[in-house]
Amino acid sequence: MRGLRAPLATLMIFGLIVSPVWGGPKTAASLGTVVTAEKARVGDSSAEVGTTVFSGDRLSTDRDGSVQIRAGAARLLLQSGSMATLNDSEGAPSAKLVLGTATFSTGNSKAFTLHASRAAIRAQSDGPTIGQVTYLNEKELLVVSKRGPLTITVDGETEVVGDGTAYRVILDPPPTMAQGPEGAGTHKEDRKRGMSGPPLHAGRNYFLVTAVGVSAIITGLAVSEALESPNRP
Repeated sequence: MRGLRAPLATLMIFGLIVSPVWGGPKTAASLGTVVTAEKARVGDSSAEVGTTVFSGDRLSTDRDGSVQIRAGAARLLLQSGSMATLNDSEGAPSAKLVLGTATFSTGNSKAFTLHASRAAIRAQSDGPTIGQVTYLNEKELLVVSKRGPLTITVDGETEVVGDGTAYRVILDPPPTMAQGPEGAGTHKEDRKRGMSGPPLHAGRNYFLVTAVGVSAIITGLAVSEALESPNRP
């Protein structure tokens, strides 16, 4: 027994040394990198080009600021006076927009999801896609497809925003709001041009989407060009 004391003592000391490492918190994996920044912040710190961002980080911009991050096969651009929180949803980057306007570009449908209020907006296809979402209030959003179709999902119900169209999204619309019959809505050709028309009824009154004028699509063309650079996803 006396001969076993030294080896046992060595094992106990080794266990005490390594146990904090084994049981300690895991280091969070990076979610992306800041590629452009002007009058913007990551949390309470100034956002700088090359800054690494993580799930849970809050991005915000001043009234005349902007910040763009690359996250995997996606890019996210916050325009002036905007705020969003970054997340990792099922192994893919996502963000929750709580103020202002965000534009995202993706290379595939699972590359990125933008949440706003209870809505989840993502690319419908695996082709190059650029979408823009403006948070108007908790019950109202503006969703613009600048390139490629988008899907809007609220409480399990999904509506498609066609390529080159803009839609006003109303969450929990009142029963008195004019609605067409189930599945009815704007004429197909009018929807392609983004012309205004009757609201589209989505699911069990979780939300309505109504086409708005093409002027909303023209807004922010410089943003689209920035996201469509040769290095974009």
